[in-house]
Amino acid sequence: MKKKALLYEGKAKALYETSDPSLLWVVYKNQATAGNGAKKEMIAGKGKLNNQITSELFDALKEEGINSHFVKQLSETEQLIQKVDMFKLEVVVRNIAAGSFSKRLGIEKGRVLPFPLVEYYLKEDALDDPIINEDHIKILDLATQEELAEISRQALLINRALTELFASLDIRLVDFKLEFGKTEDETIVLADEISPDTCRLWDANTNDSLDKDIFRNDLGDIIPLYEEILKRLKQR
Repeated sequence: MKKKALLYEGKAKALYETSDPSLLWVVYKNQATAGNGAKKEMIAGKGKLNNQITSELFDALKEEGINSHFVKQLSETEQLIQKVDMFKLEVVVRNIAAGSFSKRLGIEKGRVLPFPLVEYYLKEDALDDPIINEDHIKILDLATQEELAEISRQALLINRALTELFASLDIRLVDFKLEFGKTEDETIVLADEISPDTCRLWDANTNDSLDKDIFRNDLGDIIPLYEEILKRLKQR
């Protein structure tokens, strides 16, 4: 397998074509961003931690029967993934009130929600990724009703699996972002990454943040926190 031309470069990852047209080569970058790129900083070691954490989590989900585009980890900073047609949607699952949800609705941070809440956002940095509903998704032709139902079903299954996994590591899964894509045979699968960049994670004993909120709010160095997440995952 050979890495070929650069296909796409985002804030956190670069995607390359490979000698197999059905596979892509992912390189995780050290760049940390917040506010859709309004705040940027290069943080040594971040890329390899997110790559390894995502690899561990995709492997754990596969053990639970949940498929993703992940094929294998190639190195500390690289993955091989299946090429998929991405939905232009960000799917957020919330278990505990925090972040924009608390600000938007005036619900105090830390309140446990009565059931997992699924929200949809248009994946469009220029519009600041606005929250949208099912009718917006239909009007914008982002997904069919059947596709959206499958995306929501999978999001809740992933939430249950990850909530149980993190709980076993003394971590609370507050909320997290998912992205999905379609394979060549139209199967919908989990894509992108799952890491402390895309999850809000709190230590179960202290409620201290173990995620990118520390970077967003200028509260310190995220590397020790990401290292702690990886260490706990490897001990599962």
